[in-house]
Amino acid sequence: MSEAVLVSTTVNGDVVEFACPTDEVLLDSLRDRVGLTGVKEGCGTGDCGACSITLDGQLVCSCLVLGVEADGRDITTVEGLTEDGELHPLQQKFIDHAALQCGVCTPGFLVAAKALLDRNPNPTETEIRYALAGNLCRCTGYDKIVRAVQASAKELNKARR
Repeated sequence: MSEAVLVSTTVNGDVVEFACPTDEVLLDSLRDRVGLTGVKEGCGTGDCGACSITLDGQLVCSCLVLGVEADGRDITTVEGLTEDGELHPLQQKFIDHAALQCGVCTPGFLVAAKALLDRNPNPTETEIRYALAGNLCRCTGYDKIVRAVQASAKELNKARR
């Protein structure tokens, strides 16, 4: 058993503190210590994107980051996409376009798509596919996911006007 250190971080806008073993990955810290089960483990090797989060605004696989590395940093998970109990347009468009099935990959796709739309509010289909290339889905296929992101971009751009 490794030693534990106190980690103080901001998760989805809230300051959070937890004792974290020095060898624990952030994925496990978020799920087991913070209680955010939207972060999913698909592969544990950074190949599937199911555990995607943003860390200081940068999209990362939380299975490849140690929990102690989150100290003093800002994390956004899929739970942080909702605002005042309302689904983010991306979440609603995934539902509207049937862009989800088993749900293992969905949180990672949503976080990756949000990161894309935050830096590029009007992406092309190619840019969407490229931005989501690190996320794997074994159930739905990618066309519905791409269409959901496109529809969300349109809705978000209308709201900005």
